[in-house]
Amino acid sequence: MQHPNDLLKPVTTFIFDYDGVMTDGTVFSDHDGHPWRATNVKDGYALQLASKLGYHVAVISGAICPSMEVRMNSLGVTDVFTGIPDKVLKLKEYMQEKGLKPEEIVFMGDDIPDLRVMQCVGIPACPADAVPEVKAISKFVSERNGGKGAVRDLIEQTLKVHGKWMTAEAYAW
Repeated sequence: MQHPNDLLKPVTTFIFDYDGVMTDGTVFSDHDGHPWRATNVKDGYALQLASKLGYHVAVISGAICPSMEVRMNSLGVTDVFTGIPDKVLKLKEYMQEKGLKPEEIVFMGDDIPDLRVMQCVGIPACPADAVPEVKAISKFVSERNGGKGAVRDLIEQTLKVHGKWMTAEAYAW
């Protein structure tokens, strides 16, 4: 596996699946049957910092979860695509819209539905508890599990490579 300094240097864009990456994959239901998920505050801190520093940050998820959009928007992540059956098509549309090249994009996924889209970016990434097929194609495998700091790990390591970690912007939400 490449050293993070070489691997993460070209990154301008972070794209994430949601369930299993920003969450631990558990879905709770309230008494009316509405699903909800728990997310990690440290992941949230890193997401808002990356967004504030000018990185493109997006979520492409097959799940439909209104609370996901609310949470991401509160962190400054406005490119949130839910209920997406074809993640590759959405990725290509996003790349076209933002003028992005595959080599500057990292996509973090955790399960079989993420494989095809991960193969379309320069840096496929995953949490420590991703399925073996996803780990096999990932260039960056976090030491953290999904929903337990994997997002923070990826963003923090990237910002450190870029000399943007622990700057003045890091001290406020």
